[in-house]
Amino acid sequence: METQRFLLVWALVLVSGERSESVRCFASIDLNTGECDSEIGDVNEDDCCQNPNYGYQTADGACQSCGPPTWSSWSSWSPCTTLCGEGVRQKSRKCYGVGQSECENPTDKLYVEPCIGTCCNGEGWDSWLPWTPCSVTCGGQGVRKRQRVCSAPLECRLNCTGPTEETETCEANNTCPVHGGWSGWSSWAQCSGSCVSNQGGAINTPSRERKRSCSNPNPSTDTEPPGNSCPGDASQRQDCSELPNCPVDGNWGAWSAPGPCSVTCGEGLRLSSRICDSPAPKYGGKICEGPSTESSICQSPCPVHGVWSGWSNWGECTASCIPQGRPPTRSRQRSCTNPAPSSNPLGRDCEGDNIQTENCDHLPPCSVDGSWGPWSPYTSCPVSCGVGLQESIRRCDSPTPKHGGQPCRGDDRRTSICSTQVHCPVHGVWSEWSEWETCRYAYGTKDIRCLKIGGKQKRERQCLHRAHNGSFCAGDKQLDSRVCYDVDKCYVKGSWEGWGEWGFCNPPCGPTSRRVRSLICDPDYMAAGYRPTIGRQKDKATFVGKPSYDCGTLPEGIAKKYEIQSCKNAPPCP
Repeated sequence: METQRFLLVWALVLVSGERSESVRCFASIDLNTGECDSEIGDVNEDDCCQNPNYGYQTADGACQSCGPPTWSSWSSWSPCTTLCGEGVRQKSRKCYGVGQSECENPTDKLYVEPCIGTCCNGEGWDSWLPWTPCSVTCGGQGVRKRQRVCSAPLECRLNCTGPTEETETCEANNTCPVHGGWSGWSSWAQCSGSCVSNQGGAINTPSRERKRSCSNPNPSTDTEPPGNSCPGDASQRQDCSELPNCPVDGNWGAWSAPGPCSVTCGEGLRLSSRICDSPAPKYGGKICEGPSTESSICQSPCPVHGVWSGWSNWGECTASCIPQGRPPTRSRQRSCTNPAPSSNPLGRDCEGDNIQTENCDHLPPCSVDGSWGPWSPYTSCPVSCGVGLQESIRRCDSPTPKHGGQPCRGDDRRTSICSTQVHCPVHGVWSEWSEWETCRYAYGTKDIRCLKIGGKQKRERQCLHRAHNGSFCAGDKQLDSRVCYDVDKCYVKGSWEGWGEWGFCNPPCGPTSRRVRSLICDPDYMAAGYRPTIGRQKDKATFVGKPSYDCGTLPEGIAKKYEIQSCKNAPPCP
């Protein structure tokens, strides 16, 4: 009958023509804690519950099992309802599964018993720890905190009410110092000269300067402490190496002895001559004035050939770091102006390049941010029944992050729900044993009550919830039997054995909750003529029924066969 009811519920859930609502499906559920784990995703409830080992989250956030109705384990005993004095504690269990009300003994889910709260000495919070420093040291309002620790034993932690941390505002009225910041660089000033001079072998290159000021902002002087000045120099100076050399005017040397003069250009001199070499004119300087001979002068001018100026300073690199591939470069220039080639007669241009370029190999490499590669194909569905999760992955290698670059953002794994459209097997679960049948004579219909004749009684259990080719219940047997004597309402003398165990509080809530224990009368079946075993196999006898005990007068000091105790401070009934 249990199996039929369960299969009917299962059929209503899984075979209904209407699709169930979407739920968050999980691949496992802990029946002791009621927590779901290993999320599959959002699927229809009937698809999720094709696997009885799965669970799903209900609308109220609770986790529900897809399997047959099953009790959780009993919880641990709760703390006593009172910290000091008489109270109650409780333990409970919960029914999980399809058709939750079908768990056997559905009302047997809460036990309550009296307890004594031992937290009577006021143990609780330690003193507050000192305040932390204020979160600001200047400029107005900040916060500070302090904490305290609950030193009470675990069972007395309810004595510690209130927060573990306090926060309050704090003031720092002194003005914060303002640290100086540089303004931008000014433009370069004019060079201190117009050319590079050479006096007695000493080269004198003009220079130029640019400046900046510590005014963005100015460092404060009226605060304590004062603001810091700007680090570094307020000015920069560099040589004007791109300028031409200064011209050197020529000066005559001594007259030569008279002789022939032959020139290829200009005017030649015959007879005595002198040379303009003390010094010779350079860099466009003036030639010597006056004749170089004492007779005739060659007036044909000579061509002036070009000479390079010095190289300028290296310019800025085309980038601040070295990217992958081609490195950045920088360049410098020179001009054919030292002197420039004459135009009439035509002088030769300077040989070589006027621009020089080099790689900026001294720079650090540029950071490379990572980028995802392509997603892999989804794996095959990992389950042979019900629903499962297929997986696809990608790697941060297109490119891999380098030199402090950012890692890839996002997930390296994605999933997709797959359905086999096949219901998983539902394995059978044993029911509780039935009550024992009446103790009957094994060889006929003879009434053996109160007789010293052994009988036999049976009980059985059912393999419940088996479906979809699930396995039969594991275990020894479905039927059980034992030998017995029927002693129901039979007169038997006995002796008092003391008090039995206290029962649980009933009802489990409210001011009328109480529990009961009874005095135990142990019947002496051997004295009444019963044997401890039955049959040739000498199986141990079980005495069945409730005999009419006769244990005589109650023990001294005991007025009743039972005791009742109130369960004080039980929780109010809902």
